[in-house]
Amino acid sequence: MNARSALGRYGEELAARRLVEAGMTVLERNWRCGRTGEIDIVARDGDMVVVCEVKTRRTGGYEHPMAAVTPEKAQRLRGLAERWIHAHGGAPPGGVRIDLVGIVLPDRGAPVVEHARGVA
Repeated sequence: MNARSALGRYGEELAARRLVEAGMTVLERNWRCGRTGEIDIVARDGDMVVVCEVKTRRTGGYEHPMAAVTPEKAQRLRGLAERWIHAHGGAPPGGVRIDLVGIVLPDRGAPVVEHARGVA
């Protein structure tokens, strides 16, 4: 595992913990849909399914992780959400929401974890 993928896995672990702390149930992690892409985390929030994109960054010259969901990325996430729903028996009563968890890892101190609901 290279440093970048280790950073991503660590961020996904922090994000999953944050979602559970918020009362959600993690259903799947790293769900792949052929060559179309991957959903980092699929969770249940009450009767709603949440497709969650996780972005982890170290402090420095990189853009803030919350700026990482471009209109193109949002469109891809919506398509992946549709495929997940189709593969798992249809839409839940509460529908589907797309969230973003952004994590910044400072040189010192605790990670900063932000959860934005309904980003796409």
